[in-house]
Amino acid sequence: MTSPSLPVDARPEALRLPWWAALVTLAALLTVYAVSQENGALLSSAAGTVHEFFHNGRHALGVPCH
Repeated sequence: MTSPSLPVDARPEALRLPWWAALVTLAALLTVYAVSQENGALLSSAAGTVHEFFHNGRHALGVPCH
């Protein structure tokens, strides 16, 4: 038994996103990482400054940092 073929118009089209959507997603992920996790492992030369900069934001979001 053969399965019926779909007409050409019934096939879904591929989802096309604008090129900048990938950049926005990457920036958002880096921001979430910096606020929630960065304690100097990646930005070791500015670890103290990074920690203090995001300290209050971490506590406001409920992320423990110490």
